[in-house]
Amino acid sequence: MSATERRRRPIALAAAVATAATLGATALATLGAGSASAAEVPLSGYELTWGIKQSYRSYVTGMAAGSFTATDGASQAAGNGAFTFTEGSGTYDSTAHTVDLGFKGSLRIVSELHRFEIALSDVRFDSAAAEITADVTKSGTTTQDVPLADVTVTRAMTDMTTTLTKEAADVFGSASYEGAAGDPVTVVQKTPPQSPTPTPTPTPTATATQSPSPTPTATATQSPSPTATASESASPSASADPSEPAAEVPAQGDIADGTLDWGVKQSFRAYVVGGVANGEITTSGGASQAGGNGVFTFTDAIGAYDTDADTLSADFKGAVTFKGHKGAGENGGYGLDLTLANLRATLDEGTGELTADVTSLGEKTEDVVLADLKAGSSDLTAENDVITADDVTATLTAAGAKAFGGFYTAGSELDPVDLSVALTADAELPGGDDEEGSTGGSTGGSSGTTGSTTGGTGSTTGGVTGGLASTGSDLPVAALGTTAAVAVAAGAGAVFAMRRRRTEA
Repeated sequence: MSATERRRRPIALAAAVATAATLGATALATLGAGSASAAEVPLSGYELTWGIKQSYRSYVTGMAAGSFTATDGASQAAGNGAFTFTEGSGTYDSTAHTVDLGFKGSLRIVSELHRFEIALSDVRFDSAAAEITADVTKSGTTTQDVPLADVTVTRAMTDMTTTLTKEAADVFGSASYEGAAGDPVTVVQKTPPQSPTPTPTPTPTATATQSPSPTPTATATQSPSPTATASESASPSASADPSEPAAEVPAQGDIADGTLDWGVKQSFRAYVVGGVANGEITTSGGASQAGGNGVFTFTDAIGAYDTDADTLSADFKGAVTFKGHKGAGENGGYGLDLTLANLRATLDEGTGELTADVTSLGEKTEDVVLADLKAGSSDLTAENDVITADDVTATLTAAGAKAFGGFYTAGSELDPVDLSVALTADAELPGGDDEEGSTGGSTGGSSGTTGSTTGGTGSTTGGVTGGLASTGSDLPVAALGTTAAVAVAAGAGAVFAMRRRRTEA
């Protein structure tokens, strides 16, 4: 049974139309005019680049002291970057306008310290099912065609958004990965087909015109058909350039709306609701938290943007409160009581800051610069009237370390930031359904899905938890053994006791 038959979803039609625009002309040119009506068109020479998740790579090579080994045609970019799988081949379905490709290469992920060994091979991309699958070998057992990520298929098949699956959470050892944003995926043809005259004879379903270079980026002009009418119908004189709508939006102006997704730090969230702090996490004022003790979403952005200068400043509504160690504070209150509110993100040619109002144990400090931000690109580009910056690296500042009571060191990596801002009132923001969020809700110690083994190693002084300084971002719970769990709990008790002594002094 094919991956398409296993996991076809309602978005398959939209994915098919987007894929057809990129692949239709090339596939027809490959076969020649005489065979343009064939349903299955062979494809070859493709590459898939995907990093799984940036914070997971940091965890493996950092706290887990592990390594990635790419072989058999796969490679990894420098600086612990994304993985590329090569020699992709498969088929293009000219009836459904979908592509199914398999790639060469294997990836071995090993940590002797945290006692895991994982191997990925036979990586596949299926635009009809809109997913990435791979054969996974773990604990000596191989499972074929494991769905690792759902993909939002786009016309160009570059930098496509991915969402990690439950199966991926099981493979990589962290329940928090289910539904979390993965790294973007790109599928491109590195070896273009050889065709001296890439102008096929028109067919009843599509008329393809191609530029002299027969590559997958050629402009495709399609006549109306039952498949393409919904979003791709165009006359021969119509422009298919997807960048044209962006020109209608002013290069600078006010932000109409927006959301910011940030988890602060995965291991800290687990610590708060785990067996050491026995606490709870609540959101309010328009913020929400994803299910499974997931990341937080802050909403209703206001601010300004300038795509010519590549600058953006956005303020977001909502607050998140962390409470723990009940009865440990003065008068039987909480030893940990921290609120982050009124978040602001700024970017200037790819770098910027994340600030928030910080209230700890009743004391409020406004506009604390918590983290330096570093986006993957210096360019701010609007697509469908929305500017999006995903997986923006957040690094703790000196001011942030001070705000967090000195138990962090400046330069510690926090959870990455995802932000999207709408430039017009009718622009559609991604992830608008917020199915897993719970505005004003809470995650308690009894309901948290991540255990105390990933907790931090401290409490609060002058405002903020101490345990985050030495823990890894999105640390998989399953990766820590019993010995590590005991060490974490002991460390938390020691630092908390230190805070009590400071308070009493």
